[in-house]
Formats: sequence, structure tokens, C-alpha cells
Amino acid sequence: MSEITCVTPIDGSVWASRPAEPIAAVRDKLKAARAAQKLWAARPLDERVALVREGIERLARVNVDVVTELAWQMGRPVRFGGELKPLRDRAAYMEEIAARTLAPVVVEDDGAFRRYLAREPLGLVFVIAPWNYPYLTAINTIVPGLIAGNAVVLKHASQTLLVGERLAQAFAHLPEGVFSNLVLDHATTAALIAERAFDFVNFTGSVRGGQEIERAAAGTFTGVGLELGGKDPAYVRADADLGVAVETLVDGAFYNSGQCCCGIERIYVHESLYDRFVEQAVAAVSQYRLGNPLEAETTLGPMASKRFADTVRGQVAEAVAAGAKPLIDPGLFPADTGADAYLAPQLLVDVDHSMRVMMEESFGPVVGVMKVRDDAEAIALMNDCHYGLTASVWTEDFDKAAEIGARIETGTVFMNRCDYLDPALCWTGVKDTGRGASMSYLGYLSLTRPKSYHLRKL
Repeated sequence: MSEITCVTPIDGSVWASRPAEPIAAVRDKLKAARAAQKLWAARPLDERVALVREGIERLARVNVDVVTELAWQMGRPVRFGGELKPLRDRAAYMEEIAARTLAPVVVEDDGAFRRYLAREPLGLVFVIAPWNYPYLTAINTIVPGLIAGNAVVLKHASQTLLVGERLAQAFAHLPEGVFSNLVLDHATTAALIAERAFDFVNFTGSVRGGQEIERAAAGTFTGVGLELGGKDPAYVRADADLGVAVETLVDGAFYNSGQCCCGIERIYVHESLYDRFVEQAVAAVSQYRLGNPLEAETTLGPMASKRFADTVRGQVAEAVAAGAKPLIDPGLFPADTGADAYLAPQLLVDVDHSMRVMMEESFGPVVGVMKVRDDAEAIALMNDCHYGLTASVWTEDFDKAAEIGARIETGTVFMNRCDYLDPALCWTGVKDTGRGASMSYLGYLSLTRPKSYHLRKL
């Protein structure tokens, strides 16, 4: 039996290990989950909402332990307090809109006819969650999935093994089988999808992982939602508030060691602001403290693994060899020895789109900054990318931001904001970022199917 292992980025030791579950045992669990789902869906909506809300509060009660576990598993500094507040906000919004979103749409109701469109749960929803925001990304589907009447099966990333267990404990008060956490290897995961064990698969991860999910689901007609890679850009226009732009974009690029789905990875600055932007950004980045995430003074923890850090090191080295200029003094970050997951932040100038660091996902603490002449050049550069999750425009003009946003190939357009998910708005992407929709009322539509009723009285 294979082992699923979490190697902590703090010191490179094995921090947690669990045996992968054999496929025969998993099939039995899924059979029980399908039976449980029918009874769960038959419960009144307000009961399901209340029970899901209770699960969120049960999770909140152990948040102190969760924060420390996250530091050990994926390296986020404890000073940031984990993911509880945004998790609660997202869950609360999805609870709030559930009744009106899932209510039947009445077309006609009189003495002769009753015609309406109803929403029914899909059945068994499979969530394959990533390690970078392991609670938030999972909750985006778990909460609306359960509220809509589905049974939910979670497979968490090996890097965040204990997150799946914590979520299973939080929802342990639900009827048995309604929520399950499974420890699966890739082969078993693919085999289950291929045999149509699930009615919907939600995957957040790499482009390659998304391709493997689609190949496994080919011909099964199983619904698939994918949030994959990103290379999110920001454009600082000539009329931007420079101080706010620098402060927010530096945080958007380097928070969580740059390991954010919608983190800022490319910045385009109008030529009139470029020099001042770069000067202020360098000063801001130089204030980070790289170190052990368990220490309160640490503001930048290690990346989740040495492998990820080495990918970023390679991108930076290639860019510098091709003419890019690194502006952050590595001497400020002695914890980065090059031998482990601790990686100093870096800001690059004299970059262009021939460099991997400006075209391929970095998912680490590095950002390239380019000077642009006008809106047209910025838009062309922002669209010159295989990804499209979010884009950020910095300006004082609402109309201009909307006009530019309409020309950007992306799932979300921000003005004077970045690296954020608003649960009232749809979370979606274009191009290699994937397909599907989560959060907002559209998140419920993704996890239910329409059913038409045409009732005639004789």
C-alpha cells in the first residue's frame, strides 16, 4: 500500500504520512455516500444551511491549532492567523443567497397549468483541493455543494494532508456519508473518475493536473470545474495613486510567498510613474523578513517545497542571464541559502516577454516590472499570456477601468485592488486558467441541474 506524505518546508522532515486507501474500500464508501445523499437532499434547505453553518463554527473553534499546522504543512507564517475570516465570509454569503438561488422559478401557476424550473443537486461532488489556500479553496465548493443537497467527497493535496482531516472533523456532525475525506493516490483518483464514480469534479491545481482530470473524465459526461494556472497582471496608469498601488501590489505579489492563485506576477507601469514605482517597491520588498513561519516576526515563510523554490530560482536565473536586472539585495535575506525552500523575494526590471518569468506561472516571491507608453501597450502585454484569472487596473477613473477591463482576457477585473475573492462575484478564468464557475449564485448553478415541470390540470 502506498503512502501519501507531507514533507514540511520548515526543516525538510516528514511531518505527516497516511496510507493511500485501496480502491475497493473507496468504492464502498462512495456507495454509502450516494445512499446518504438522497436522504440529505430530502431535508429542508434551512436544516442543511444550519448544519453547514455549525460545521464552520466547529472549525473556528480549533483555528489556533490550524494556524500552526498550516505553518508546518505549507509554510505560511503564523502571524497572519490562517484563513478563518475569509472562510467565514464566503460561507456566510453562500448561506445567505441559498434560498433565493435554489428556489424554483415559476413561469405559470393558475387553475390550468403549473410550470416551473427547479434546481436539483447533482449527487456526488468530488473536490480535489490544493495546498496554497487549503481551507478557502476547498470551502468554495464544499459549502454550496452541501447546502444544495449534494454529498461531498474531498481529496486534499499531499502537502496539506491534515486539512482534509480537520474538515472531516468539522463536518462530523453531518449524517454519515454526506461528507467524506479520502486519502487517494493519483492512479486511484483517475480510475474513479473514469468509472463515473462522481457526478461533478472540482479541481484546483496545475494545468497538467487539469488535463489529467479531463482525460480521466473523457466520455463519462461527468461535469468538471477547473481552476488552473495564472500569471495575473497589474497595470498602473498615469493617474494612479502611486503610494496605494505600490503598497497593495507588493503585498499582492509576495503575500504567502507568492503562492496565491490570483497573486500579482507581472506589473506594467506607465512611463511617467515607472521610476518612482520601482524605487518605492524596492523599499517595500526589502522590509520583508524571511524565516521560520512559527516565529512571530517572520513575514515571509518558505515556499511549500524546495522543488517549487527551485522552479522560481531557475526562472530568475534565466531572466538575469537574458538581461533582466534584480533589484533586491540577497544579503537582506540570509535564510535563503539555495539549499532548501526558503526563497528571498525578488523584483526584476529590464524584463520582457521572451523570458519565462514573464510568461510562465512562477507561483513564488518574484515579480517583473515593465514600463509602458499607454493603455494600448499595457492591454496588449496583459493579454499576451496563456492564462487569465484576474487582472488589476490602477486608476482614478471608473469608466476607464471598465473600458480597459472589457479588452482584457481575464475572469475578473479589479480596479485599485488585487489578490482577492469576492464571494458575491463569480470566480472563473479563461484560456489555460480553466473553465467553470464557483462562488456567487453561479456557484450554486454549477452544483445543481435544472429540472423543468410542466403540469396540466384536466
